Amino acid sequence: MPPGALGDPSDVEREAGVARLFELHYSSMLRLAVLLGADDPENVVAEAYYQIYRKWRRLRDAEAAEAYLRSTVCNLTRMRIRHLQVARRHVEIPAVEEPVASAESTALLHDDQRVLIGALQQLPARQREALVLRHWLGLKESEIAAAMGISCGSVKTHTARGLAALTQAMEARR
Repeated sequence: MPPGALGDPSDVEREAGVARLFELHYSSMLRLAVLLGADDPENVVAEAYYQIYRKWRRLRDAEAAEAYLRSTVCNLTRMRIRHLQVARRHVEIPAVEEPVASAESTALLHDDQRVLIGALQQLPARQREALVLRHWLGLKESEIAAAMGISCGSVKTHTARGLAALTQAMEARR
């Protein structure tokens, strides 16, 4: 077989590693993309898995794959939101339509969470990311800092400001 064929032991290891990662973490990565505000969370997560598949050989530790995947989902979501903001500024929209959530997104969110998600979506992106990573995924400050590419002090600031704004928004809706 040629060196790039699936018979290569490193390719077999990569295939198995990515498949295992998919089985264990797909739904949590999809949930993360939804909570961060991705308009197409399935595509964001698929792209993140593609990125980790491409870079599998460069991972120093296969155990770090989940953290790399989580960071990639955060970055791709952030880039997608920025891209859409720029694109929407340059496109004339005839009528404001409500976004339609995908079936997967709808299944992930219960009715009692919709109000919270709406308030969460109104937060600035960094505050939203810090809160989602801390309270939904239960990450430590150092893990959040690594995923967001910021310092631990900035994580504390974004989390505190986000919680304050979220609390204020939720109280205003009551």
